[in-house]
Amino acid sequence: MTETDTETATGTAGSAVERAADRILAAYASGTPCEPVRDLVATPDEAYAVQERLTTRWLGEGRRLVGRKIGLTSEAVQRQLGVDTPDFGMLFADMAVPDGAEIPAGAVMQARAEAEVALVLEHDLTHERHTVADLLRATAFALPAIEVVGSRIRDWDITLADTVADNASCGMYALGSRPVRLADVDLRLAGMVLERRGEQVSTGTGTACLGHPLNAALWLADMLVRVGRPLRAGDTVLTGALGPMAAVAPGDVLEARIDGLGDVRVAFQKESAKEDAS
Repeated sequence: MTETDTETATGTAGSAVERAADRILAAYASGTPCEPVRDLVATPDEAYAVQERLTTRWLGEGRRLVGRKIGLTSEAVQRQLGVDTPDFGMLFADMAVPDGAEIPAGAVMQARAEAEVALVLEHDLTHERHTVADLLRATAFALPAIEVVGSRIRDWDITLADTVADNASCGMYALGSRPVRLADVDLRLAGMVLERRGEQVSTGTGTACLGHPLNAALWLADMLVRVGRPLRAGDTVLTGALGPMAAVAPGDVLEARIDGLGDVRVAFQKESAKEDAS
C-alpha cells in the first residue's frame, strides 16, 4: 500500500489541508521525502493554507519568525511550473547560519543552493500597496546571501502547489557580514558568481530576479499584507535567485560574490564527520 493509499484509508477524517500538512511534517520528522501533496491541494490558496498551518504549528513550538524568502523569480522556472507569479515562504531563526559556517549533514533534505540579495528592514511595511520609495525608506541595508533550498517532496517532483505547501522549499541560509546601503549599490546590474569548491557553478545579475530584486521585494510586501503577515522591522527578505540553482553534496564549500555587496560562504559537513560523531 502506498503512502497516499494509507492516508486515504486511515486519514479521511480532517481536511485535505490538514492531511497535506501532516504528510510534510512526517517527512521532516523522519528525514525521508514524501510523495507530492498536489493530490490533496491543487490551488495556490489551498497550498498557502497548508503553509500557514505549518507556520502556526512551528510558532507554537517556539520557533522565531525572522523574515521571508521569495521563490520562482526566474521566468524560466515560472514557465517550467506553469505559473506567472513568484511565491514566498517563512524564514525562522534556526534556518540561519553564520557566514563561513558548516551546515550539518542531512540538515536540509535534497539540498541545492542559489545566490541572492538579502534585504534587512528597519521599518514595517504595512500598506496595502507599497511604492519603491516605501521600500527604500524601510530597508536598513542589503547583504549577499546563499540560500540552501530543500524539498520534503521526493525527487523534487513539484508543482506550484507542492512547493508553496512545503514552505516554498525553504532550507537554510547564510548572510554576508558587511551591510551595504541601497544608495551605494545598483542591485539591478549587480553581477553574481557562485562557486563550489572553487569551480564556477552559477552566474547571473540582478535583472534575473523579476528585472530587479526590489521588484520582488515589492511584490512580497504587498502580498504579505493581504495574507495578514506583513513584513516588520528587523525582518530579513531573501529576494530570489540571481542565477540557476546548484547541486550540493556533503563536503562541498560554496562561495557567492555579488558586485557591490561582497561575498558569503557556507560549507556542508561530510557524511563521515556525522558518522564519527555518532
